[in-house]
Amino acid sequence: MKSLILSVSLALSAPLLAVAPLAAQAQQAAATPGQQVVATGGRVLSTLQQRRAEFRKNPAALRGFIDTELRGSFDSLYAARLVLGAHGRGASDADVKLFADAMVDNLMQRYGSALLDFEGKPRLRLKSETPLPGGRGVKVSTELLRDNGAAVPVDYLVRNNGGWKIFDVMIEGVSYVQTFRSQFDSPLRQKSIAQVAADLRNGSMQAASGDAKR
Repeated sequence: MKSLILSVSLALSAPLLAVAPLAAQAQQAAATPGQQVVATGGRVLSTLQQRRAEFRKNPAALRGFIDTELRGSFDSLYAARLVLGAHGRGASDADVKLFADAMVDNLMQRYGSALLDFEGKPRLRLKSETPLPGGRGVKVSTELLRDNGAAVPVDYLVRNNGGWKIFDVMIEGVSYVQTFRSQFDSPLRQKSIAQVAADLRNGSMQAASGDAKR
């Protein structure tokens, strides 16, 4: 269950300004991070519902859609440095990018199809926006509401890096950055960042969701 929620949550992180008509960009730029997340979430969920049959028949189209939505909105380099932790100290930007790209690609390959299993018409509701300590950004607290009334708490940690970008997603209080940091700690003690990135690329290592049994 959590892997499915993670897939939806990451897909909902797409930026508004990248796809909005020019006439609407000034209004959207003035929106708060939470308003942008919720508004974009509605657009992404609507697209998934409208194109579900197409995406089921054409996995390449689904991957393209997810990639387009994710790349510009997700601060993958910053998130990768957080995941690497001490292993990333002194690492080159090139190695960090290798790891970041491999981690995101691995996640999307594994969980992209899970988006199609999210039946009904779920919607995202904004609960609050809270500044992070040290001016690191904002925590956008939301609930993913399902047709049966069930509400799943999803928090987005965002920072202003050429626009508001997400660097962590917390589902029911569990941080994906912290989950991945724990997962990759042992491999990174044994191998270089580039080697771990290669393992993610070739599928010999998988980025876990943190809750495969739910």
